[in-house]
Amino acid sequence: MRIGILGSGLMGGKLGTIFARAGHAVVFSYARSEQKLKHLAAEAKGKARAGTPSEAAHEADALLLAVHWSRVDDVLKQAGDVSGKVIVSCSLPMNAEDTGLVIAHTSSGAEALAQRVPKARVVSAFNTVPSEVLFGVFAARRRASRPSLVYCGDNASSKQTVAELIRDVGFEPVDAGPLLIARYTEPFALLVAQLAYEGDEGPELAYRFERFGN
Repeated sequence: MRIGILGSGLMGGKLGTIFARAGHAVVFSYARSEQKLKHLAAEAKGKARAGTPSEAAHEADALLLAVHWSRVDDVLKQAGDVSGKVIVSCSLPMNAEDTGLVIAHTSSGAEALAQRVPKARVVSAFNTVPSEVLFGVFAARRRASRPSLVYCGDNASSKQTVAELIRDVGFEPVDAGPLLIARYTEPFALLVAQLAYEGDEGPELAYRFERFGN
């Protein structure tokens, strides 16, 4: 798969690296310096390279949106036409101080994003785990028991694409339903962040859902 990374901070950098190591062609874009993008591409190895948001978006089968909420409009402007693209968003609609959600309960960041890019196909994923756990999950991906990762979206084929990427990272994908379910998954992400960053055992935290009974 050809994957464009829009935002090469902690989440974008780590997920892009994992996608490249899983065999996908990755273009890292949108960092404070081109040197950082080149460093990420070199560290990721495989079929990874640095580029502009426009280059990342142009031939991508899927785009990972991994920027602070305040930068969404800017990176989308630089990316250009994203019609028909699968956009995997892990960007939470946080305020400038990162202390709370600016969209919640009656809508979600994922739904607001979908309104901004109506011809793209938005799937919300990867925002309910801290970046610190990603490499550990990838290293343990061959274990029989995998941590869960919830995702949601309105387009079935796009969700299948994202489910494949979730498995590639090492999680078991949990289809939470249509995109409006991001109204619940985004606040859940803050719960996971509270446990990861305010607890005593460090931020390498994942979760798993189990079913019991017949």
